[in-house]
Amino acid sequence: MNPKITAITDRIIERSKATRAAYLAKIDNAKSETVHRASLSCGNLAHGFAACGKEDKSKLRGINHSDIAIISSYNDMLSAHQPYETYPQIIKQAVTETGGVAQFAGGVPAMCDGVTQGQPGMDLSLMSRDVIAMSTAVGLSHNMFDGALMLGICDKIVPGLLISSLTFGHLPTVFVPAGPMPSGIPNKEKARVRQQYAKGEIGKEELLAAESASYHSAGTCTFFGTANSNQLVVEVMGLHLPGASFIAPNTQLREELTKAAARQVTRLTQQSGNYLPVGKMVDERSVVNAIVALLATGGSTNLTMHIIAFARAAGIIINFQDFNDLSDAVPLITRIYPNGHADINHFQEAGGMALLFKELLGAGLLHEDVETICGKGLTRYTQQPVLENGQLKWVDSVDVSGDPEVIATTELPFKPDGGLKVLKGNLGTSVLKTSALREGAQVIKAPAVVFEDQHELEAAFKAGELEKDFVAVVRFQGPKARGMPELHKLTPPLGVLQDKGFKVALVTDGRMSGASGKVPAAIHLCPEALDGGLIAKVQNGDMIMVDGDSGELTLLVDEHELENRTLAQFKVNGHHEGMGREIFGFMRQSLSSAETGACSLFHILDGEQ
Repeated sequence: MNPKITAITDRIIERSKATRAAYLAKIDNAKSETVHRASLSCGNLAHGFAACGKEDKSKLRGINHSDIAIISSYNDMLSAHQPYETYPQIIKQAVTETGGVAQFAGGVPAMCDGVTQGQPGMDLSLMSRDVIAMSTAVGLSHNMFDGALMLGICDKIVPGLLISSLTFGHLPTVFVPAGPMPSGIPNKEKARVRQQYAKGEIGKEELLAAESASYHSAGTCTFFGTANSNQLVVEVMGLHLPGASFIAPNTQLREELTKAAARQVTRLTQQSGNYLPVGKMVDERSVVNAIVALLATGGSTNLTMHIIAFARAAGIIINFQDFNDLSDAVPLITRIYPNGHADINHFQEAGGMALLFKELLGAGLLHEDVETICGKGLTRYTQQPVLENGQLKWVDSVDVSGDPEVIATTELPFKPDGGLKVLKGNLGTSVLKTSALREGAQVIKAPAVVFEDQHELEAAFKAGELEKDFVAVVRFQGPKARGMPELHKLTPPLGVLQDKGFKVALVTDGRMSGASGKVPAAIHLCPEALDGGLIAKVQNGDMIMVDGDSGELTLLVDEHELENRTLAQFKVNGHHEGMGREIFGFMRQSLSSAETGACSLFHILDGEQ
């Protein structure tokens, strides 16, 4: 093992000693020596299988057959989740063939950041993760189940499912992906058209044509945003079958993998004699592996918050500094848009997850001896699934990248580090994704231009007021102020200004899209403006240093002057009403800081960080 990664893992284990011990005691107390439904009264059990057929009722009366919960994020508006429509019946049949029963335990909401970007509904996006966790808990609360299958893909869905899965850590759990859509127009072309529209060179018809050619069928969006970063993280944690993440939907291989996932969870139940609850399977080493893989591939910055949140559900305490220090130890070995021109299908064709596992394991960057749903050790994940005469098999993957411009080696990486930097200074603590930045863009010192809404910046850009070097300060976007919406509309105008030769950067207590790229963005700033962060005292013209090399984020204003300034006040301006935002007030107020997961479900005490 790489000694730096070992040392960081050890400090996480030490930091988490008390909370992890309490968690393991909790899930030990929740497990059952027989089927969980054995604790139900006759009336409870009768309600639990009332809608089942005669054969399933007969099985569920006894104590020898497992009952598997299906939790699904299916809806047919969103491309990533539409393929899940047929999964329940496929899963039920596969579990029946093992002698067990599968029941659809509950659905969870799934909203799409792509639909809500720049819209009022985006203010609900991050909070939907906690709603998904709670919805999953409701589905599992009947205590009928001996294992669970989680059907989820996108930005907040998988983290929400993980939080709840680990809360119900006494249950064996397998995650079941659906796969990416076929490649559309190149991502570079899509970005070019967006910037043309931002400059007023084309109209909405041309823009819609390009977007529709990119997002064009069932399946996950193909860029390496939060959705595909989720899939990578779940597989590296051993919660997917090997190679399952990026197989296309509506194919025979995809269906056979779904059947195999259903069968696999039955092999992990108490009744199988091979009991492996997810809460024990996922440990500190598993979480470090997830972060390493995220960094090695230049994945979404949203996962910095999500990993912190779901790790906390398992009693494991992670912070931004862990990401920073692991980034220093992990080379960037993939180029997937926005870190390059390839999409996730090109990554799969170049060797995909199996080759990524080989590279990272070979360099001692992953803990190999962790538990997975397929048994102990990650070596099995260096194989890839194939169909031979209609039968699912796993075979050894390629040893050499099919496209060295997409997957490199740890000896000759694209960058020597993982491209994630934690910035600290008088403005607070933030995260900067450096993996997609152009040469010379990591250090920006320029005067501030202050906004309190991304649409204000867009209007200033269209009015020609931003033709200069500047640091855009977009505040009151944090968890408690707005629910931390992604500020996706900032990317095209700032990209246009950067292309014109201006030195531009962003500082915000909000989030950027998982597809953010070439503009340096100090995001997830803590403390946020509504919590009295210094960002609330920034004025137009103040000099700001954003240094992705040294890790500095400084407001270059005399301390005496700052002491005499008053904090700007948050102007709600209707941001807490409409599109359901008014009913989320209780959750918004209880969200923790970004560095503690921006979560309403777990409040990490200062002494635990």
